[in-house]
Amino acid sequence: MRFLGNIEAKIDVKGRVFFPALFRKELQKAGEERMVMRKDVFQSCLVLYPESVWNEQLDHLRARLSRWNARSQMVYRQFVADVELVTLDGNGRFLIPKRYVQMADLHQEVKFIGMGDTIELWGKEQAEGSFMEAEDFQQALEQLMEE
Repeated sequence: MRFLGNIEAKIDVKGRVFFPALFRKELQKAGEERMVMRKDVFQSCLVLYPESVWNEQLDHLRARLSRWNARSQMVYRQFVADVELVTLDGNGRFLIPKRYVQMADLHQEVKFIGMGDTIELWGKEQAEGSFMEAEDFQQALEQLMEE
């Protein structure tokens, strides 16, 4: 699965949003029926993981943490405790629980951003500030690709 691009949408009064058709097709091609949603660890956005990608991430995290270390258990617990299973309704919508709307400071207008194997969901205003200036991006990419 490769989710690419960004698509604007609106949250309705009940907290539902249409999942972009382009991304829905990618899920269907991969045979995915559900996603897992959680607040991003670093940014003020929500991340939607196809269930298989979520399971891979969880396995990777669990492999790096010790079940016999209290801090490791706390990290794992915090990572998995506040997730929501997402299933699209017959119209291709899903509900964003109010606590997630508050966590990510979402308003009526949102933006879905494809991040390869995951999708970020941003408030439209916050999404604009999540990108680098063109010159900074050019320099950072150049530096990364030279290494």
